[in-house]
Amino acid sequence: MSASLPGNRELPESQYDLSTYWGRVMQTAAITDPRTLFVGKNGLEEAKRLLVKYKQGEIKDMNPELWMAKKVVDSTLHPDTGEPVLLPFRMSCFVLSNLVVTAGMLTPGLKTTGTVLWQVANQSLNVAINNANANKSLPLSYSKIAQSYFMAVGASCSVAVGLNSLVPHLKRFSPSTRLILSRLVPFAAVASAGALNVFLMRGEEMRTGIDVFPVLSEADKARLAKEGKAESDVASLGKSRKAATLAVSETAASRVFNSSPIMVVPPLILVRLQRTEWLKRNPRATTPINLGLILGMSYLALPFALAAFPQRQKISADSLEEEFHGRGGDGGMVAFNRGI
Repeated sequence: MSASLPGNRELPESQYDLSTYWGRVMQTAAITDPRTLFVGKNGLEEAKRLLVKYKQGEIKDMNPELWMAKKVVDSTLHPDTGEPVLLPFRMSCFVLSNLVVTAGMLTPGLKTTGTVLWQVANQSLNVAINNANANKSLPLSYSKIAQSYFMAVGASCSVAVGLNSLVPHLKRFSPSTRLILSRLVPFAAVASAGALNVFLMRGEEMRTGIDVFPVLSEADKARLAKEGKAESDVASLGKSRKAATLAVSETAASRVFNSSPIMVVPPLILVRLQRTEWLKRNPRATTPINLGLILGMSYLALPFALAAFPQRQKISADSLEEEFHGRGGDGGMVAFNRGI
């Protein structure tokens, strides 16, 4: 993100207090704002130019224009590589990209083949998003990406299709209960398969570890600035498998947190709406209303889910492998990019 831009003056991490959950919600709402998708290449370059001016001391204080520039950069560039994330796979496009696949999965009258193909499309999108926003300490070869892709899609689709196959076997329940469960099972399949997808797609991180860095004190930052260096110039302490496992687990959990309200609330509201006379007279409106409910709940849930854990995670060095004990920075802490 902005840390990759030239200049030895550090930008504030956020205009919100990221040590609090609400501060992270506000920060996440900013970087997932779909309006940043319309900035374009010229807008991104202008935002980067403004931030470089601040980092090089030409602009003295943060102002609304600079905060907007940081929002654009943070929502567009990967924090490890400093390169733009492909637009459909940015978290600011997460809801819109998923809505396209959701619309396909809700198509009336889908046969088994259609269901499987849409599940493949859904899990392929999950793979692309997980890979694009993962920690990039360890660049994967194309063969590793392909291997992870087929494992993730195969396993995730098996879970999703397996759960969906339960719907016809709900006959022993009352009609109203069966209707509710039939609406919830497909979303439960998507949620569980999505979490599994994260573990399989980012499994290499857990096997080899991700870079961890010492947390710098204010004195350390001042010393680096005097030496003409930035915080991003600090060398990694090494790769930690424990940090990677924590990063991937938290990301998988955030996917479940994100799916849960989308999985529960729209289907239950739709069941109630389908009892109204208007919707009984206009059954074709069911799918558009369902998609509208999903869209609204998705935008509402996403910041709260992603903010459950900090993106730049700080933990005690002594909680990692023995090689990191006693090597932490300020307060004995180390930091790593969790990914989103």
